[in-house]
Amino acid sequence: MKKIALILVSLVMSTLVYANEKSLYNFSWLDNDKEIYVLQNRKFRKDGNFYVGGTLGYNLSQDFLDAYGGTIRAGYFMTEDWGLEFLYGKNVNSENDTAKGVKEQGTVPFYREIDSFMGAMVMWSPFYSKINTFNKVFYFDWMFGLGVGSITTKDNRNKFDTSASNQNELTSESTIGALWNTGFRFYINESWSLRLDLTGQTYNADKTKRTGSSGPTNKATKLYNNYDVGLGLNYAF
Repeated sequence: MKKIALILVSLVMSTLVYANEKSLYNFSWLDNDKEIYVLQNRKFRKDGNFYVGGTLGYNLSQDFLDAYGGTIRAGYFMTEDWGLEFLYGKNVNSENDTAKGVKEQGTVPFYREIDSFMGAMVMWSPFYSKINTFNKVFYFDWMFGLGVGSITTKDNRNKFDTSASNQNELTSESTIGALWNTGFRFYINESWSLRLDLTGQTYNADKTKRTGSSGPTNKATKLYNNYDVGLGLNYAF
């Protein structure tokens, strides 16, 4: 009987201390004008909001290139957790010291670079959190995206064709591939947020093409994974 009574008291007390989104606590060890919102409270909402933004980034998947770029993004969240995002990205690539070192050994490194990409992703944002530090609360969302897009690549396959007159020209191709993203939105105010993203493109493309005008043609393909990290800003309407 005592155990039953203890369980009932525990259930009653748990309902009394339940914290909803409007719950507010004052901590005596803080200044009188400092307020701490419980985790359930969403101070900044995405539901029904359009946003635009952009990021500047660095590519992490190239062995022989230094690749810098940026993306332009626009999206809309239908609910607090689900939304759509449209993006366009452009990269600037140059051979790095690794490629130059390979060339000094009398070998030509093969590389395939992302020139640009554009597409759409379904966005899922299930995690909302806040950090209290230095008597200030920082709010952020953790988002995931998956979609499809058009990817334009360039490669130096002409370097491997001994009969080609344009060996220094890059070959451009366009393909359809998967776009994916994971990132954080750190809120500055109702309109502005800082954005940190890891964006990737996965696509299928040819390997090195030719060995000479009369030599065999290599038709083998390979699944390429390209990803870059970017930092930028979002503006919500």
